[in-house]
Amino acid sequence: MIIFSVSHKGGTGRSVTSTNLAYRAALRGYNTCYLDFDFGSPTIGTIFDVESAIDGVIGNGLHDFLGGRAAQAQRINVWTESKVGGSGQPPGAGSLVLLPGSRGGGEFNVDKTTVDLCTQLFIKLDEEFDLILVDLSAGRSFAVELALQCTARPALSMVPARWLVFHRWTRQHVRAAADLVYGERGLLSSATSTGHDKDVMRTLIRFVRTAYIDPHSSANAYLEPAQQNWLFEMDRDLESLAARLNLGRSVRLGSVNLDAVLQWREQLITDRDVNTLGIANKKTVEAYESLAQAITDPAVWESI
Repeated sequence: MIIFSVSHKGGTGRSVTSTNLAYRAALRGYNTCYLDFDFGSPTIGTIFDVESAIDGVIGNGLHDFLGGRAAQAQRINVWTESKVGGSGQPPGAGSLVLLPGSRGGGEFNVDKTTVDLCTQLFIKLDEEFDLILVDLSAGRSFAVELALQCTARPALSMVPARWLVFHRWTRQHVRAAADLVYGERGLLSSATSTGHDKDVMRTLIRFVRTAYIDPHSSANAYLEPAQQNWLFEMDRDLESLAARLNLGRSVRLGSVNLDAVLQWREQLITDRDVNTLGIANKKTVEAYESLAQAITDPAVWESI
């Protein structure tokens, strides 16, 4: 299965949520690989805490491979090379492999050769891994176009695909996420132009809210009564707006609550961070676990 992560722009929590989702899926036993397709800003190594790939790699990153300058893309075993998982693969966990971007890379035109190379890469990885998570550049990027063209190829027709659209819980972000999917040059329109069936594509898209402040949470007890009432009112307004723009409950995969750790440092949230150090919220891990289950269990995905 291939999961494509996309957002209307940077700062939505797309990458930090996607990496934690991949981490949780691997802990559940799924052999998982993560592709950094944010060609202009390949910084996934920072979130995985892999020192050698903090801002991409030199010579054989994904940008080099897709540009025909490297025979194969570099692979990094997160369980052994990350400061987070450096003690080795946990018992019962699946593999967790990062294919980093290229240092100093950038966007590029999508031509037949590039699509061929990318399609071959996806096919090869699908033979090795249960879950392929592709972190795409923000907005209507070349990376999104490349993903759409590849998945329209007959060679990938039997590989299940999912699209996760990330957005923060604000009016601006909700509107922008809706435009990214349903707009004139949005995902559905672009998918149709590359050979996808629009109705089928619609069933492959789900939305994920990030940095969500739950108005019902006991953590808001410090707020003044007027502030609490305002928070409830804003949440209701946003739910109404999301429903009108087709981002409502029927297409929402889940929400990740605001977590101080993730605001200060984008990182993998481990059980140790919650249970031993006490620096992260239990609800954050529960949200990631729920997302990991939703994308790997067809029954859960289709029930939304």
